Amino acid sequence: MATTQPRRTDKSDRRRYRRNFNNGRDSSSDIFGALDLGTNNCRLLIAKQQGKGFRVIDSFSRIVRLGEGVSLTGQLSEAAIERTVEALGICADKMRRAGVTHMRCVATEVCRKADNSEDFLDRVRIDCGIELDIISTAEEAALAAEGCGPLIDYRHQNALVFDIGGGSTELVWLGLKGRKQSEVLGWMSIPVGVVTLTERHGGMQVSPAAYAEMITDVCQHVDEFEAAHGIAGQIRDGRVQMLGTSGTVTTLAGVHFGLERYSRRRVDGAWLNTSAMIDICHRLSTSDYETRKKEPCIGEERADLVVSGCAIVEAMHSRWPVKKLRVADRGLREGMLLGMMRRATRDRRRAAEAAARQRKQKAAREPKAAT
Repeated sequence: MATTQPRRTDKSDRRRYRRNFNNGRDSSSDIFGALDLGTNNCRLLIAKQQGKGFRVIDSFSRIVRLGEGVSLTGQLSEAAIERTVEALGICADKMRRAGVTHMRCVATEVCRKADNSEDFLDRVRIDCGIELDIISTAEEAALAAEGCGPLIDYRHQNALVFDIGGGSTELVWLGLKGRKQSEVLGWMSIPVGVVTLTERHGGMQVSPAAYAEMITDVCQHVDEFEAAHGIAGQIRDGRVQMLGTSGTVTTLAGVHFGLERYSRRRVDGAWLNTSAMIDICHRLSTSDYETRKKEPCIGEERADLVVSGCAIVEAMHSRWPVKKLRVADRGLREGMLLGMMRRATRDRRRAAEAAARQRKQKAAREPKAAT
């Protein structure tokens, strides 16, 4: 389990950053931005609060492969940094144009690992005006679970949420309570993701032996989590919902549905029979690169990484054979948005209470009119 601590940001930098984007809107016009920079993807959501949820008003997603080669060299490459800074510049422009008043921008596994992450963060701050916080593995897991909360079926006793990333895979074991409440009973950050597995075992052409080794690499970590929580027994009793959030899972869902073009509306919240999903994993792991590339929901950008993603899915299914898996095209960004909105609501309430107290104190000090 990774132990790297999140980077601490100077408070003056945070104040400058907030001023850059806050265009003076009042609290009734709050607009929230959440940016998640992972090992493979750069993703942004901009939203307005709507009831207990939110309405998305803009978004951005690009495969940047920031972590390309990090597992081999320990360094973010200049080419990967250039690609990422370009994407982050687009995100910064979108947030400015939307008038974002509250934002959170985080980086995950690759920036926890790379030796030159500090230099990269400095460049992002200077070139894009974005302050990235490197979050811990514990917070990453918690945010992913919170973001997926609306898709959890609370009639179960437990839920197992997994998020397959480029550099790591997060596991969260939840205890479910009535009234849509949950408790994190355990979490684990497996130091294996689609990029690290691909760099270790290959992705263009993967032999059956290499694919089996991928599964073995993941199983040793899964077994540790299983030993701690005894999840398999509760799955046999039908008490566990399993929910997957990642590019791998949404890609497998798109392939399963035969989509000619990826559709979040079709995929997010969908239930997949795991037997059908494992059949797809077998087919993709034994097909060649060109065949995978022709799949509309895979394409050239994912054709070399999807096999390692399949291996991670198969490893988990071998230990936790649920009959159905719910697919989530949501996670960290949604978790960040919900957290920011709760804090903004709380701050507005406190401000209103303070103003009411001041008015009451002022009225008490004023002399009463003569009768």
